[in-house]
Amino acid sequence: MITLKDILYKVAIEAVKGSTEIAIEKMDFDSRKIANNDVFIAIRGAVSDGHEFIEKAIKNGAIAIICDTFPDAIEVGITYVQVKDTNKAMAFMAANYFDNPSKNLKLIGITGTNGKTTIASLLYQLFKKAGFKVGLLSTVKILVDDKEYKATHTTPDSITINFFLNEMVAAGVDYCFMEVSSHGIHQKRTDALYFEGGIFTNLSHDHLDYHETFAEYRDVKKSFFDHLPKTAFALVNKDDKNGDVMLQNTQAKKRTYSLKSFSDYKAQILENQLSGLLLKINDQEVWVRLIGTFNAYNLLAIYGAAIELGLESIEVLRLLSELESVSGRFQYIVSDKNITAIVDYAHTPDALENVLKTINDIRTKNEQLITVVGCGGDRDKTKRPIMADIATDLSDKVLLTSDNPRSENPETIIAEMETGVAPQNYKKTVSIIDRKQAIKAACQLANPNDIILIAGKGHESYQEIQGIRHDFDDMKIVKEILDQLQK
Repeated sequence: MITLKDILYKVAIEAVKGSTEIAIEKMDFDSRKIANNDVFIAIRGAVSDGHEFIEKAIKNGAIAIICDTFPDAIEVGITYVQVKDTNKAMAFMAANYFDNPSKNLKLIGITGTNGKTTIASLLYQLFKKAGFKVGLLSTVKILVDDKEYKATHTTPDSITINFFLNEMVAAGVDYCFMEVSSHGIHQKRTDALYFEGGIFTNLSHDHLDYHETFAEYRDVKKSFFDHLPKTAFALVNKDDKNGDVMLQNTQAKKRTYSLKSFSDYKAQILENQLSGLLLKINDQEVWVRLIGTFNAYNLLAIYGAAIELGLESIEVLRLLSELESVSGRFQYIVSDKNITAIVDYAHTPDALENVLKTINDIRTKNEQLITVVGCGGDRDKTKRPIMADIATDLSDKVLLTSDNPRSENPETIIAEMETGVAPQNYKKTVSIIDRKQAIKAACQLANPNDIILIAGKGHESYQEIQGIRHDFDDMKIVKEILDQLQK
């Protein structure tokens, strides 16, 4: 039997009405999921305020309410706990409810604008190959050793995180690699977790619809490292100007990686081809199947983290050479007519520029680079013209199209992207609202040896239009179209 008092350990309580010595079943912040003897946590979200659903939660069977303001009507027989911050309270309550599972495995958090999914997924791959039981909490999927679950957020809510960490502990998992988003940090979803290490990739233009300023976005990322314990390591990209900022106030063991600066883990790119990279890492050469400078950084972070976690250098290099690219991250196919189609999740200016520069570094310039790109609806609008400018500047032909329009009019999104196209690039730019038609047009424009980049959605298998998700897989669609055109 677990009591309300048990799960309130370490929660900053302001006031209590009723008894905390009551037995409880489970907790939730969604009043629709509340049943008899549950605890309802009233969260103030961007769209709705959980305090408005307290009455409904009680009708559904809630025996206790966690809130930051007591409701006007107090019901007899219900315990009300007023806390300073319901998000933070939920993080500690969830950890306590599941008996603090993050203490019973080695949890590594990866944060930054780009590279989180690749690093987390490849660390999972590497440690599996090294013979360990491993967990993954990522944008693409959740893995409890070999058992796969669908992911809905980059960083899930704290109840979901602790549920899966508990599943991992029960399955005997040794290491868990977790993407840590700025939203997740800001909403205290990772509070109450015990991290063995943290990795910082880079910081560029993203999520300014949520954070409002770049400084706030940076400082939220920094707060993750500020809270790492002395026993953990903080591994940061020294070549990013914000790398040192992340380390300013951390108590963790400070470690750095780079291609250009002096650092603990240093690499040099010796060869960069469509088939892979030849790297020299800390004076040892290794051939890897991943492509591009951005992946050299990702692999360095993976190498550094593996060494910090106690693996031998030679073993790590061997395992790096066996790693395979992550779904939707520079994933490519070559058609029978020798047309290369690349699908990548690049949905920020920095990520798009990195991918296009990587392709331009590898190509001979005797072929066309055709880019299909869109921007998501209901998200940061300021990056739209910037992404169109980058795409048209670094490609031979560009098709501006829909990404996930969500509740916005796709024509409006594309029109905002078009404002970023420089006059000299007008002639090579075409706007096609329907994403499938845009991909088809790119394939029709391509000649043998040409390269098509389809950016923005990567691993996603849907397109969201007016709140409805439609099946849509960039890689599947481009394969089908290229096959049809070859017949």
